[in-house]
Amino acid sequence: MGWVSQNQIKRAREVAAIDYILKHEKDKVKQVGKEYRFLDHNSLSVSNKGWYWHSNGIGGWSALSYLTEARGYGLVDAVCILLNEFPQNSSDPITIENHIVIQTKKAEKSTFELPLRNQNNNRVKAYLQSRGIDTDIIMECINRGDLYESRLYHNCVFIGKDETGKARYAGMRSTTTNFMCDSKGSDKRYGFILPPDNPDSNEIAVFEAAIDALSHYSLSKNGYIPQFDAWRLALGGSNILALEHFLKQHPQVNHCVICVDDDTAGEMISARIKTIPGITTERSLPTPDNKDWNDVLIERQKTERNKNTSWSNNEPCL
Repeated sequence: MGWVSQNQIKRAREVAAIDYILKHEKDKVKQVGKEYRFLDHNSLSVSNKGWYWHSNGIGGWSALSYLTEARGYGLVDAVCILLNEFPQNSSDPITIENHIVIQTKKAEKSTFELPLRNQNNNRVKAYLQSRGIDTDIIMECINRGDLYESRLYHNCVFIGKDETGKARYAGMRSTTTNFMCDSKGSDKRYGFILPPDNPDSNEIAVFEAAIDALSHYSLSKNGYIPQFDAWRLALGGSNILALEHFLKQHPQVNHCVICVDDDTAGEMISARIKTIPGITTERSLPTPDNKDWNDVLIERQKTERNKNTSWSNNEPCL
């Protein structure tokens, strides 16, 4: 079978999905406005911004992610197809012409499992406080049952609940490393939500990660940004299934503030949200020097501490 190098993978990732599809799968799509829809899967679309499979909540920009996630190719096969190159340690070329087309991969449903709970939430509280999150907000989430500390690895576990209050999604974030993932069997229709004081609010702010939603809440609560008493929803990644489901369950919500990261992925998410019918949208970006809302929070708190230190050092002696 052989293998592929990191250099090959890097070069394969530079191939845009739309370029690959219009060259090799043009007979499988039809143009609808500025995007192309697949004839065999109408919820699967591609445009200059990337590909997205609406019904499965997956997507990406590159042809490599399209082949591996949507079409079910193995990494080695996908890389070699895109580069038209041999695998390492193999004399058999893998090309579009001689490769057997694999049927579209369908994600197997698995039973949802919540991580075991730790006896306390001390590490989660300390970690989120180190990220600048307001302590009262942390305790709100814990007391509401939307946040806890896992027993084995002491991860932050952010909960998404259905309409009956049952946990259906769990996003895990390490308190010591950069590890993050969804718990097995999580339903992406249910994201981590910070409810407003007014449950009849017609506005929602959308974030990629729970920590950014918590950071935005902390910024508003402590007067760093204007007060915002509306729903806050963390998508748990780049798909918008959680927002689409939320809007169906809350028909009074007709305005969405898009607060995703200021990067390429954020632009792609923003473009998808703007296609949702029945809502108006606005983009709320972090300040120019900050990538996401936690960066903003940490920077504002640092500025405030420096200001207080400067004031203290200039106090006159009595």
